[in-house]
Amino acid sequence: MDFSISPGDPLRGEISLPGDKSISHRALMCASLANGTSNIKGFLTGEDCLTTLDIFSNMGVKIKRNDEELEIDGVGLFGLSSPNKELDFRNSGTAMRLVAGIMVGQKFPSRLVGDRSLSLRPMKRIVQPLREMGANMSCKKDGTPPIVIYPVNNKLSSFAYDLPIPSAQVKSCLMFASLYAEGPVVIKEKTQTRDHTEKMFESFKVPISISKTPYLKEITIRSNYELKARNIEIGGDFSSASFFIVAALINKDSHLIIRNVGVNETRTGLLTVLKEMGADINLSYFSNTEEPTADIEVKSSKLHAIEVDPDLIPNLIDELPIFFIAAASAEGITSIKGAEELRLKESDRLLAMSKSLGALGVKYELFQDGINIHGKGSKVLFNNSDINSFGDHRIAMASTIACTKTKGTSRIMNCDNVNTSFPNFVDTCCKVGLKVLVR
Repeated sequence: MDFSISPGDPLRGEISLPGDKSISHRALMCASLANGTSNIKGFLTGEDCLTTLDIFSNMGVKIKRNDEELEIDGVGLFGLSSPNKELDFRNSGTAMRLVAGIMVGQKFPSRLVGDRSLSLRPMKRIVQPLREMGANMSCKKDGTPPIVIYPVNNKLSSFAYDLPIPSAQVKSCLMFASLYAEGPVVIKEKTQTRDHTEKMFESFKVPISISKTPYLKEITIRSNYELKARNIEIGGDFSSASFFIVAALINKDSHLIIRNVGVNETRTGLLTVLKEMGADINLSYFSNTEEPTADIEVKSSKLHAIEVDPDLIPNLIDELPIFFIAAASAEGITSIKGAEELRLKESDRLLAMSKSLGALGVKYELFQDGINIHGKGSKVLFNNSDINSFGDHRIAMASTIACTKTKGTSRIMNCDNVNTSFPNFVDTCCKVGLKVLVR
């Protein structure tokens, strides 16, 4: 599937977006392991989250789905059934890593596999600490899937672990595994990563305590407690909103309102850096919930280059591809360092986005852990071009937004994976005035 993009009108109007992907994964997992029936509203029906739904259905969890609403009859921590086949996570690295933490506590073996892209992604980062907890598991010698897990005779060990890299997925994997430990598990992180799992555990009444200093966050999870069913309402995905935030900023005379977007402070680093660049962005109608939401109002803006604080990178890692497009539209040279993790996503996103920038006529210097982007300024159009997304949904969507500000029609190739996170992306583009067609 390819996208064809022509320069469009200013973005105008109001939109609502699909539910948050990260929260959808975690809500479904916790509800499946809880005692009782949970209802989830705003569940993302993208391919990644539907993969997680299939995984738990294959392990005996009864799930009734009505579009974006789920009714889940939880089976408890030890109620999952042995699947009659290997667990296929397709393209979802989040699901594979988090579910691995659940499977190490089960009384049956499992084999976790993925598609060609997922089969190249690093899993030793979870396998090693899970083994230290007593898990009987393995991956390939190079640290990639498949992951093979065998049951252990006893519960996992009480455990303390310093995260060597800032990774919400590694942290969350260990938090799920802690539910099957014989004693408390302590996880320490020096850099704050997204805290959706901490909030979700609190929602499902898992005893969890968190202490913070300026230089360290320490999470303690007590074992031998059952999750209690509850109802969850999921707000719009901030990562999906990010494409339209930047689109409105870089296309002149735009004025857009995005309703009910998740604004968890561990996810909104993009707003911090965009405002530092001079973006006209305002938030209103905040919800007072565990996962806060707000309406985001965006107006086209003249942006200037910045040097991104490396400490912010973990909280805007998924938004960096679209941030590169904002930087390409700014005045001056924007510098991004400490982003080597981008090379380990669905594609090497540093390399893939540098190729997109080059095709658009944007100068850059690429480094192992970052990039310098020579912005063209708000008045200069990008070159129209054919751009390969390398089958990566975020590269495809970021490049699409860039091509709304080109001299002519452009094409983004290999866009099928957009359905993993934002199945109605093209429809939403058209709704706000962008000219995007599926070819």
